[in-house]
Amino acid sequence: MTEKEAIEIQEQAGTLVVEVEKAILGKRSSIEMIVAGLLADGHVLIEDVPGVGKTTLAKAIARALGCSFKRIQFTPDLLPADVTGVTVYNQKTGEFIFTQGPVFANVVLADEINRATPKTQSSLLECMEESQVTVDGMTHRLPGPFFVIATENPVEYRGTYPLPESQLDRFLMRVRLGYPSRDQEVAILDSQMLSHPLDSVEPVLSEQQLLRLQQSVRHVHVEPCVKDYIVAIVERTRDHPEVVLGSSPRGSLGLLRAGQATAAMAGREFVTPDDVKAIALPVLAHRLISRHIPVERPELSARITPREAVIAEILGAVPVPAGVR
Repeated sequence: MTEKEAIEIQEQAGTLVVEVEKAILGKRSSIEMIVAGLLADGHVLIEDVPGVGKTTLAKAIARALGCSFKRIQFTPDLLPADVTGVTVYNQKTGEFIFTQGPVFANVVLADEINRATPKTQSSLLECMEESQVTVDGMTHRLPGPFFVIATENPVEYRGTYPLPESQLDRFLMRVRLGYPSRDQEVAILDSQMLSHPLDSVEPVLSEQQLLRLQQSVRHVHVEPCVKDYIVAIVERTRDHPEVVLGSSPRGSLGLLRAGQATAAMAGREFVTPDDVKAIALPVLAHRLISRHIPVERPELSARITPREAVIAEILGAVPVPAGVR
């Protein structure tokens, strides 16, 4: 990748961030993280308490992209076929016809994903990993680009099901928004006095532009020493005394892809160790299982023994490669 191409990605990504900020005030870092996940061709889980703007942020991202969009409201009675689609028999033609489910879109909002049963949650596994759906022995390709942005509330006990580790691992990043500051909350009140700011969000990237950006990000240069640094961080999660199960190689690949996107958004054509550090927490924390976390409520782990602290400790312990240009 050339410096000119990196600057072009920076400008287009910046335009997308600014457009989404029309609907979400004071959360620029979270928006940039999600855009990085989008450019890295990954999927993002937004986890936080109710009312902080998770769904609004997801919808704003979808509106700012000139791509097809579907929203799936996950509920306990939702079935896998309601997500992927179903094969029906046409009496007139005497043939079976596949009817596409809402997952057949460029941007899919899986709202309150942990309200659905594990069986329904698992319907997204093949979609998110292989960009395809298999129904009744027939495989159907999903449109590209394909981006799942899911929301979940980590503190609700009733009517929710914990996301299994295999499902969590499919998300490139887990992002939290947090409460706004007092000034930001006043600004939110002002912005919604007459209308919702989401109505002002306009498409700024087309489907083809997004695909080109995702392909360009893959060409951001990564020095061998930075790759070794990524693997060293992930390896430390596997033998940390507070961790039962560390990150898989999918975590290493996630760090690589997200690092490339972070570098490109900064207008650079190469990845630095600081890029890796910047995205290590959202990429790796949700992939760990701590020794002190109740198995039946793994989604509450950050509130009991912060896995973020484990990642921070590892980042402080692993030697940083020097001399990266």
